[in-house]
Parts: sequence; structure tokens; C-alpha cells
Amino acid sequence: MDIKEQVKLQFGPNAAKYVNSPGHASGEDLLLLAEWVQAENGASGLDIATGGGHAALVLAEHVQQATTLDLTPQMLQEAEAFLRSRGKETVRYVQGDAEKLPFEAESFDVVTCRIAAHHFPDPDAFVGEAARVLKHGGSFILFDNIAPESDDADALYNEVEKRRDPSHYRAWKKTEWIRRAELAGLRLEQLVQTRKTFVFDPWCSRMNVSEPVKRELEAYMLGWDDPLRRQLGVSEEEGRVVFFQGDYMMLKTRKIR
Repeated sequence: MDIKEQVKLQFGPNAAKYVNSPGHASGEDLLLLAEWVQAENGASGLDIATGGGHAALVLAEHVQQATTLDLTPQMLQEAEAFLRSRGKETVRYVQGDAEKLPFEAESFDVVTCRIAAHHFPDPDAFVGEAARVLKHGGSFILFDNIAPESDDADALYNEVEKRRDPSHYRAWKKTEWIRRAELAGLRLEQLVQTRKTFVFDPWCSRMNVSEPVKRELEAYMLGWDDPLRRQLGVSEEEGRVVFFQGDYMMLKTRKIR
């Protein structure tokens, strides 16, 4: 199945869960996003793959006109309900593809994308499109889970994500994102990397992972050798995975050409 159709199938029925998911609805990253967006003092902002609308809420509080875009109609509906509940009545909602943005060149002062880019099959096109619709001197801000720089740990981390969510395409290494941004004419300004904990049961539940698949995934993770288990922060109690850890990148760039 086409990965984009898989995204719609996965996220459509689970859209409401992402509005209330603690890992999406709150976090220090939203505070940093607010700081970065506010510093831009921009008139217009676009949130790509808006999901539950949490990054869009930050945009709407600090730009005059916020626009949200998502591939999945149900996600846009949930985001709109969420943002209206927060008093944001003028946000625009657009269904569209992150790799083929339906906007004119140089339309926005700020472009954001939070916890979504690992679903995009053509990240070069995504970054190129983000740069295209950004005004000269504007800021592209990308927050996402990233893979370890080690190839072995990278492969294992992405395998786990893919087994849990078939719409997961790939979590990229931070060095890959930096190179991609610079090739698109974006200059790196700030990068923050933190550790991110995934509590196993609710992490599986958000994607309606069946019990047999969940047990297989758990056995797979517990079968890793000790160095890899430590690198990926696997916590085990009585033969069950309690949580594991990955890395999270907060990247701010500026359009220079």
C-alpha cells in the first residue's frame, strides 16, 4: 500500500487520540517553539502535518494569520475543534501533501513541522517545499524523533517504529536533516537534542497495536544485546518492556537563498 494512504488509514481512526496524547499535547518543546516563533515577529505561519494542532496553536498565538495543513481530513477536523476550543477562530485549514504544498512561493514568514516528518517518504521534497513557500529570511522550524547516528541502533529503532506503525517511513539522523536543510538553502541557526521516553503500553495503544503484534515487538526488543538495549534505553520489569528511549531534535533554520 502507498505510504500516504497508509498514513490516512492509521491516523484517521486515531485522530482524536493525538489531540489528548501527553507526548503531543504538552512538553518543553512547545515552550521552545513558542520562544522561537515569537522571536520571528512574523505575520504569517504554516504548520505542516498539523496533527492535533498543538504546534498550530503556538503559531496562532504569535502570528497574525496561521495556516494548518494535514494529509488526513479527520486530523484537520480534530485540530480545528481543538483550536476553536482555545479561542482561535481565524486559523486556515488546508488538506494537502507536505511534499507538494498547495501554496505560492514565499507565502509565509514561519514554517513549522512537529513530530510528523518521519512519515514522509520524500524528505528532500518536503524540505524543498518548506523552503519554497518560506519568505526570504524566514524561519523553518522542524521538531521530530531522530535515529541514532550508529547504523546498527538506527536500524533497530526504525524497525521498532515500523512494526508498531506501518505508516512510519523513517526517522532520520540529525546529520541527515542538517545536510538536507542546507542543500535547500536553509542555514542552521539552532539545534537542541534531547532524550525522549516512549512508555510502551500507551505508545502501542495509540496505534491500536494488536496483542500478538505487541508481544512480538516486546520479544524483539528484549532480544537485543545489552549495549544496544542500553543505547535505546530499554527498561524491563518481569519480562515486559516498560519503556524505551529515542532522541528528539529541535531544529531552527533560516532561508538565505
